[in-house]
Amino acid sequence: MNTFPTRITSFAALIVAGFGLAACSGSDAPAATPAGDSVVIEDGWIKSADEGMTGAFGMLVNSGDDEATVVSASTDAAARTELHETVESETGEMLMREIDGGFGIPAGSDLELVPGGSHLMLMELMGPLEAGDQVSITLTFDDESTYTFEAPVKDYSGANEEYVGDEQDDSEMDH
Repeated sequence: MNTFPTRITSFAALIVAGFGLAACSGSDAPAATPAGDSVVIEDGWIKSADEGMTGAFGMLVNSGDDEATVVSASTDAAARTELHETVESETGEMLMREIDGGFGIPAGSDLELVPGGSHLMLMELMGPLEAGDQVSITLTFDDESTYTFEAPVKDYSGANEEYVGDEQDDSEMDH
């Protein structure tokens, strides 16, 4: 009795089954949505300024299933844009500083950027930002995706803090 064809058929069936399992094993997990497709800003705005620096504010909303982390921001309106937080010093004075690690926005949640709190700091303005102007800002996330939005410039007075940074130590900031 010749079992050679039966063995080949059985071996071929195992190979085909193996390819089928391999094809299914990695495709069941849905691909993660890029953070730049899950995060939007609501009520974004920028404080008017003639020169120097100013802040950008609004509500960052993450509709995704994963935490999104903003690691940087940029705009043509400023030479540098930093992610800032406001903290209280030992003397009770409110100080702004660049935040390490970026802004984390939990899945299905939001992060408020406000004067006197977390915000985007536009530094070394390229020119005056006047009420009524529109400014484009691009956020970059830790997954390298981006989100660009337009924000109106508004007049605002308040949230006086000191800025603690490399080049402008202890310079007064009114935003």
